[in-house]
Amino acid sequence: MSGPLLLADVPWLLYRSFFALPKSIVGADGQPVNALLGTVNTILSVYEGRLTAPDVRRVVACLGAEQADYRVALYPAYHAHREPMSAELAAQWEQVPSLLESLGWLVASSVELEADDVMFSYARAEEEAGGSALIVSGDRDMFAAVSERVSVVELGKGGHMGLLGPQQVRERYGVEPAQVPDFIALRGDPSDGLPGAPGIGAKTAAELLRTYGSLDALLAAAAQGDAALRPRTAATLRDDAELLRVFAQVATLQRIGVERPPDAATDFAGGAARARELGMRRLAERLTRQRPTQSEPSATAQPERSSRSGGYQ
Repeated sequence: MSGPLLLADVPWLLYRSFFALPKSIVGADGQPVNALLGTVNTILSVYEGRLTAPDVRRVVACLGAEQADYRVALYPAYHAHREPMSAELAAQWEQVPSLLESLGWLVASSVELEADDVMFSYARAEEEAGGSALIVSGDRDMFAAVSERVSVVELGKGGHMGLLGPQQVRERYGVEPAQVPDFIALRGDPSDGLPGAPGIGAKTAAELLRTYGSLDALLAAAAQGDAALRPRTAATLRDDAELLRVFAQVATLQRIGVERPPDAATDFAGGAARARELGMRRLAERLTRQRPTQSEPSATAQPERSSRSGGYQ
């Protein structure tokens, strides 16, 4: 195979599916499997959708720490606003590795760093080996990984999917992918608990980075009293310089040592068997209908009604 490596943000997919799909989607033990179902169906939809040709050469399902300790040490409020994981989601979190592995997908994780860092590491390893990668994630941090060989898959309404490359990042944020951590530092990222610089929004942040090139250069200009900066903006940058540098460090994706994985087709039969064990009958049926050589473009699968309490599975 010579197709792209498909990198899936499993924590994001689990959370997304858990809150998007009803908890009446239950497995063999009567407990919710909505997060598991949504995660697998979404990855399958991207895999089958064939956004690029030729076929995906391998799926890598990425996991990691809820928050990297070094990021919390840098900025204690990082992720502090997030609600504790519910028991229903935590139970599915424990089950997801075996389900994904049964499909022949490589489950890659890090104890110290986050899934974002794992995806970034595999994307760079693939790129350096002359390959390409697709990243399935809704985390804006991942736009920093985008390059001519690495794209982010955007999941839209109605099953629509699109690819975000360097040009799309420029159009959306007005900065280069490499400037994304500095952009986040200035503008902030509510999902991670980063407030950004007071009074500096997305438009101003992009304009400043286009003019000065980097956060460090911008802060140096503010410290030197650059007349081109508005007085209020310059004062904010001087007052919050150290904190803004911390925000940029927190937003910067980290590389870990990973090996480029070998090609491997999805094991639909193995996945179907594991889905049956978990009581996910409709997923098992979907997987049973698949073949490694099939190309069936499809939207993210909607849950199907089961006979149990009017729920889904």
